[in-house]
Amino acid sequence: MAASPGSAGVGGSGAIHGSSPPGFAFDPGLEIKTRSVEQTLLPLVSQITTLINHKDNTKKSDKTLQAIQRVGQAVNLAVGRFVKVGEAIANENWDLKEEINIACIEAKQAGETIAALTDVANLNHSESDGQITIFADKTGVIKAARLLLSSVTKVLLLADRVVIKQIITSRNKVLATMERLEKVNSFQEFVQIFSQFGNEMVEFAHLTGDRQNDLKDEKKKAKMAAARAVLEKCTMMLLTASKTCLRHPNCESAHKNKEGVFNRMKVALDKVIEIVTDCKPHGETDTSSVSIFHAIKEFKVNIEALQENPYFQSKENFSATLEVILEQMEDFTDSAYTSHEHRERILELSTQARVELQQFLSVWMQAQSKKTKSITEELELTILKISHSLNELKKELHSTAMHLAADLLKYHADHVVLKALKLTGVEGNLEALAEYACKLSEQKEQLTEIISAAETLTLHPSSKIAKENLDVFCEAWESQISDMSMLLREISDVFEGRRGEKYGYLSLPKPMKNNVNKSLKPDKPDSEEQAKIAKLGLKLGLLTSDANCEIEKWEDQENEIVRYGQNMSRMAYSLYLFTRGEGPLKTSQDLIHHLEVFAAEGLKLTSSVQAFSKQLKDDDKLMLLLEINKLSPLCHQLQTVTKTSLQNKVFLKVDKCITKTRSMMALLVQLLSLCYKLLKKLQMENSRWVSVTNKDTVDSKT
Repeated sequence: MAASPGSAGVGGSGAIHGSSPPGFAFDPGLEIKTRSVEQTLLPLVSQITTLINHKDNTKKSDKTLQAIQRVGQAVNLAVGRFVKVGEAIANENWDLKEEINIACIEAKQAGETIAALTDVANLNHSESDGQITIFADKTGVIKAARLLLSSVTKVLLLADRVVIKQIITSRNKVLATMERLEKVNSFQEFVQIFSQFGNEMVEFAHLTGDRQNDLKDEKKKAKMAAARAVLEKCTMMLLTASKTCLRHPNCESAHKNKEGVFNRMKVALDKVIEIVTDCKPHGETDTSSVSIFHAIKEFKVNIEALQENPYFQSKENFSATLEVILEQMEDFTDSAYTSHEHRERILELSTQARVELQQFLSVWMQAQSKKTKSITEELELTILKISHSLNELKKELHSTAMHLAADLLKYHADHVVLKALKLTGVEGNLEALAEYACKLSEQKEQLTEIISAAETLTLHPSSKIAKENLDVFCEAWESQISDMSMLLREISDVFEGRRGEKYGYLSLPKPMKNNVNKSLKPDKPDSEEQAKIAKLGLKLGLLTSDANCEIEKWEDQENEIVRYGQNMSRMAYSLYLFTRGEGPLKTSQDLIHHLEVFAAEGLKLTSSVQAFSKQLKDDDKLMLLLEINKLSPLCHQLQTVTKTSLQNKVFLKVDKCITKTRSMMALLVQLLSLCYKLLKKLQMENSRWVSVTNKDTVDSKT
């Protein structure tokens, strides 16, 4: 399922809190150092500009000279910090070390030159009127500044190559682990590899999130966000799809379902690398930007340019270009979903554009031979007419597209087809499944994964994992509909000139209006804060997958430890959805209540594990108690955070809550694994004791 640019659930900069899990190879050092380079550069450029723009012949007092000297020294200090960052990057990347070091040496020399030339002691003094003429060697400062900016640019470009290389390496690690996941045959092996895969995906999310945040091109930024959102959603779907395959190894639809997810992830990974490296695979050309909108815009620009240069293009070029544009409009007029009114209006405006182009071309040909005022005015009038006609056509196409999208959203708003698919799956009704699968496919061809998930459940209606798998895929589709709805509103606002607030993260709690103190403003998360929340949410989502894998190992699913673990995992998943602007949690009150219940479940789990520990031997009991004693304080800390009033600091509170929840989930995964091992050990010891007892009984009878 394609993800929308708005659903930048994994996006942005910021760091995931807490210690790195085992196998988590990402070292944030380079990210911090590279960002530090840019942060150092900004004030440095400002200071250099101050020096260069200083008037040459103006006489200044000693006070002004001292100020100029301080600027020169500040530049030199900033360069020193910059050089240290550059050298640190060089030491970690031997293949670029020499180039970076040379650029750093140049920067250092330039900084020292600027400091020396702005030193009061070295300036030429003129005693006339008690004033001093400054910058005897302003040319030297300009040369040093140019050298400095040149060397700084070199270091930044080299550091950028390092980041790109790191992203590609991370992608390759993910692909290698994905290949292992595709071939896995046992559940135990799958759990181990998927845990590694989750860690590698978090590393990839870190690197690409920061890259996305640094992109200047809004289109590339949106494409990156979309690709990363696909990867995030597919990571969750891959877990259940793979488990279903392992549970039903001979089911063709289950394998088709899993292969669909893998293929979608590989496409998304390629898209990220394409954006990062700015090149298409296999030498392909980028046709994504060749849209009707851009074609009309370029056509208008070329026509208007004829007022300045009548020989700019040929008559044939204009006619051919318009025909290409009108041919593209057949996507609208030939669509079965376009209303009769919109179709007629598009055809009418297309005919009008052709007529007005012919009138324009006729006047334009006359204008090339006659240079009279009347012909010039007539040319201007025909240009205005065809521009207006093209604008009307563009508006009609936009209106048609918006209506089509709105109709699609309306059709899927109540999720009738998805509910029917689930019902037919549980009932094992293959005939009804085919009917609803056809309805769903009419709207979106890329929904084969949901359909194959439904087919698997229909063939195995009593399978819990097949049902869970279909639920996950349906939730992903529902979130896509939600994303589309938000994007539709944003696009409409931009097209109509209302560049209002973005609608992402609608479920982030909004502070209540304070009628007493109106000077207080709500703490609206900026893009970096939203990205940080999304990153925390991603790790939380992966931890719920790890917890579910551990729970799957337990034969007794009614065990108290398992039940409380399942409850905590489900609640953590809802919190993960919340970070994406999805799921059942809609308001700040919903979130607070949810976290209070989550903390209470954690304390219940603590009690159950403590009760279980009483059955163990001293060494095992001590080992388990050491772990469980870490959970109880976290539960109490979370309860404290939920009750603490952080007036108008919503992001800070959400950040703290998710961080605490993530720590609790990481501990839950460890506890479930440890309890399972200790339970198996206890059962073996009891079995051995029973066996020995039975043998003694037989021997005594003998």
